[in-house]
Amino acid sequence: MLSLGSSLPVRRLVLAGAAVVLSAAMAQAQNGSYSNSTHDDAVSSLDSSSNSYSSSTDFNFTDSAEPAAPASPAGGHGGQYDNRSARGGRHYAFETGGGFNAPIGNDTPYITWGGNFTIGGGLRFSPWLSLLGEYQFIDDKLPGAFIASANPAGGGNGSGGNTKINSLSVDPVIDIFPKSSNSIYATGGVGWYHKSTNFTVAECCDFYGYPVVVNAASFSSNQLGTNLGLGYYHRLGGVYGDGTMKLFAEARYLWVNTPKVGETNGLGRTELIPVTFGVRW
Repeated sequence: MLSLGSSLPVRRLVLAGAAVVLSAAMAQAQNGSYSNSTHDDAVSSLDSSSNSYSSSTDFNFTDSAEPAAPASPAGGHGGQYDNRSARGGRHYAFETGGGFNAPIGNDTPYITWGGNFTIGGGLRFSPWLSLLGEYQFIDDKLPGAFIASANPAGGGNGSGGNTKINSLSVDPVIDIFPKSSNSIYATGGVGWYHKSTNFTVAECCDFYGYPVVVNAASFSSNQLGTNLGLGYYHRLGGVYGDGTMKLFAEARYLWVNTPKVGETNGLGRTELIPVTFGVRW
């Protein structure tokens, strides 16, 4: 039987072994918990990264799939010459010109050849259609035979005379070949016409003894009239191909329902062919 003295080393050995076993068990439990936490964190981080990547991928895919807007032509112009009109907007249009007049029909015995001046402005709706308001002044002489027979002063001493027509009209202009540098156009319209016929006589004399020419008689009327004509364009392209300036030559038939001979303030229906050269832009 062991004594108390001999049993003390054995007791210490047992206690030391138990402490070692308990320490190992605690260390194992801690290692298992850390491993599980690390695994869970890694899985959570992987899921989050995958979701973030998927979201980013979706956004990029939407951007890349959206169709790009087609590039517009340089300068946004569409025509070879009248490019500004090709964009569809209205633009101002202007003209000025001059020429001569040829009497025809009923006016032949009462008017000779003369000159005209035209100025106008309006809107250009498209390369082929413009609407112009025009002022025209016509100045023609009276034939000598008509002056002599009219006897304006009552004494047969008529020396000259003229017919002047001032008009305001509204006239559309249709360009048949708006993309060509050379084109044909049609025009015509209606308006107000003031015609005055004036006879002059030479009276003797002024302070220095020279004959004085004065108006012996005058007839005038205000009537509606119409015109219709054709013209030729030569288009100027401009520095960048966007010019709207055109040189033109045209002939129109002009008809004004002025009173007949013997009626109040008139010498008969007016028929003329004004021929005009000018520029439009």
